Amino acid sequence: MASPTTDAPAAGEDVLEAVGLTKHFPVRRRLRGLLSRTRLTVHAVDDVDLTLRRGRVTALVGESGSGKSTVARLLAQLQPLTAGTVRLHGTPVTVRGGRPFRAYVRRVQMIFQDPFASLNPVHTVRYHLTRALRVHGNAGRSSADLEAALAGLLDRVSLTPAERYLDKFPHELSGGQRQRVAIARALGADPEVLLADEPVSMLDVSIRLGVLNLLRDLKERLRLAVLYITHDIASARYFADETLVMYAGRLVEGGDSETVTQHPAHPYTRLLIESAPDPDRITGATRAGDGERGGGEPPSLIRPPAGCRFHPRCPAAMPRCGTDLPPRLAVGDRPGHWAACWLYDPAEATS
Repeated sequence: MASPTTDAPAAGEDVLEAVGLTKHFPVRRRLRGLLSRTRLTVHAVDDVDLTLRRGRVTALVGESGSGKSTVARLLAQLQPLTAGTVRLHGTPVTVRGGRPFRAYVRRVQMIFQDPFASLNPVHTVRYHLTRALRVHGNAGRSSADLEAALAGLLDRVSLTPAERYLDKFPHELSGGQRQRVAIARALGADPEVLLADEPVSMLDVSIRLGVLNLLRDLKERLRLAVLYITHDIASARYFADETLVMYAGRLVEGGDSETVTQHPAHPYTRLLIESAPDPDRITGATRAGDGERGGGEPPSLIRPPAGCRFHPRCPAAMPRCGTDLPPRLAVGDRPGHWAACWLYDPAEATS
């Protein structure tokens, strides 16, 4: 096991990297299958490569069940890998609890989707933040140091004055305030990476923008590397520098957020964008050529389809899509824009 290094990265440098990230969950056997030699597994994540860079936000977008949250838990070392490597500043890291895990989470912190579930309802804000500071050695040497550190955390997440919130319980706060406390708790470790698993999906629409602006401000002021997991590709365009699109456990498209959201290449990315409410579609004023697209359901991850996993729903599917797994292919419209789709195979363009 390699332990995390202590050298701080320069702005824009790679901080956390996943190479070939794979996670399969065994399916519990029923009585009928006890005598079978075949062990079924759920292919939750397969061969995912991504890089989180200092001072940048990477969005991971996909519908429910696509494997986004599993990727975050693998990066947070909360679950063991089936295959692949997680690298922190280029050094492979595998931890299994104890001091190595504590050293890792001091660098890589996770923000969960539901702040009410992630905060203990019987403890106050003071308890949650004090515990985070003490566990990671940032509480100082005196009670005055601790109070200053607590006030500093709440100030970072715009909960001021601190005295108004420190002695409150989670149920006495609004949803947005609870999520800000959860973010402050993560900042108590003074991390380099934040893994934000749908941090605004449980909040009222009116306060989502405030939390996203807070995360953006923290990213810029503290030069954090942020993974932003969401099913809302519109918020990825607003908040993220880079967007990766995930379908049925695999990445299907990636590039800078403006390009991916405004010029989607993969048919699944187009489906995600078109699934957003559109007044023209509601009133029946559809564009010429619009039709039924992306019908059907996501595939079973116990027996995922061969080739491209989107091909049973894809309006542009070709025979090879059902047999051959497409690699990352350059789209050619912008630097770094790629899609795992045979439509962009140079051989198809010349045939």
